[in-house]
Amino acid sequence: MSSFKTLGLSQAMQANLEQLGYQQPTPVQAEAVPLALAGRDVIAMAQTGSGKTAAFGIPIVESINPQRFKVQSLVLCPTRELADQVTKALRELARAKENVKVLTLCGGVPIGPQIGSLAHGAHIVVGTPGRVDDHLRKGTLTLDGLQMLVLDEADRMLDMGFEEVVTGILSQTPARRQTLLFSATWPPAIRQLSERFQNQAGDVRVEAQAATTTIDESFYEVQPEQRVTAVAALLSRFQPVSSLVFCTTKRDCDELAAELSSLGFSALALHGDLDQRERDSALVRFANQSCTVLVATDVAARGLDIKGLPLVINAEPARDPEVHTHRVGRTGRAGEQGRAVTLCTPRHGHKISRLEAQRGEVVTWGDTDKLLAERLQPVVCAMKTLCLAGGRKDKVRPGDVMGALTGEAGIPGAAVGKIDLFDFQCFVAVESEWAALALSRLEKGKVKGRKFRVRYA
Repeated sequence: MSSFKTLGLSQAMQANLEQLGYQQPTPVQAEAVPLALAGRDVIAMAQTGSGKTAAFGIPIVESINPQRFKVQSLVLCPTRELADQVTKALRELARAKENVKVLTLCGGVPIGPQIGSLAHGAHIVVGTPGRVDDHLRKGTLTLDGLQMLVLDEADRMLDMGFEEVVTGILSQTPARRQTLLFSATWPPAIRQLSERFQNQAGDVRVEAQAATTTIDESFYEVQPEQRVTAVAALLSRFQPVSSLVFCTTKRDCDELAAELSSLGFSALALHGDLDQRERDSALVRFANQSCTVLVATDVAARGLDIKGLPLVINAEPARDPEVHTHRVGRTGRAGEQGRAVTLCTPRHGHKISRLEAQRGEVVTWGDTDKLLAERLQPVVCAMKTLCLAGGRKDKVRPGDVMGALTGEAGIPGAAVGKIDLFDFQCFVAVESEWAALALSRLEKGKVKGRKFRVRYA
């Protein structure tokens, strides 16, 4: 088995990876990192959860010259969630070098502050195609110093209709750049993109881990009007601390989340029509277990790094077997036991037939009558989330919030959970029994000597 010491990394990066808890390189890291460090273009086929962010993040950081204040690396991502996740990972990896600035450029937020940040300079830019294109058109982003370009989840970007924008961005980058292309699938459009913009790319293929070993999968036939009851029954039966429910449309997400909430479940919707603050709030609350159910579209859920997800529910079958595999593969990761349940109305039966044909085996059907008779019992959230109207731009740090809670407020440190810091707000998870006291004390007290508005998220 290879180790990070054999990949040709700097001592500083090796020490940083050890500190971050990286032990052995994943297959995609072991193959892609040496190719990228050697200056080669890379096309890598790897599923979500395979460690691909570090596979391109490590070479990016190793290649950066902090003294050269130009955009040296650009990472394009299909969604804001993935861009935020990649930015966070790159900032951690960049601790191996001093003064490396990483900037996120995504839509859904005002462009003005981004223009200001770009004016101050950045070494690495992570963004969605639309917003990166906006900045290129305005002249607020220049890529003449670009050395490395990464297309993350390239197949998803093309699925979402970004092909023209992506090729437009690529055409504005230096010809002598290095291009790393990461994709979960290998459709003709990806091949054409590689042929057009890559030069003798090193080919990295990582086989998806067989999901059957750690995922218990079942299917239930329901009538359309029984769908909400069936989802609520599954949540009641399995009592998951976190569950991801997939719907096809944004409207379905909103309606199902609202109906589950009316039944006493802590459910939030996640889709492309939410503004950035709503999306941040939903993702933070789900990640810190102050919301147990996230009802999402495939596009919104792509690239989400949700650890320890015991249950995935397909409120209706995915559009094709490949999307089904992506959905189901979000549970049962890292050797943990997972559970996936798909609800299917009679008119969607052909989708299950296609899935069976692709797998070469029949699926397991559960007893619908028994499921619908399940006594409804909403999952109790262990945490509640407080939202502070101050963030990075206000010089607030996680330690300041922790200090305010455990100091004057008198909240035990063990009762404070995850603290998520954004530019203009901060979310902090607190055990439910302490939440009211924490809210009251923060309303009356100060953080870093200043008063900030605070509310439940």
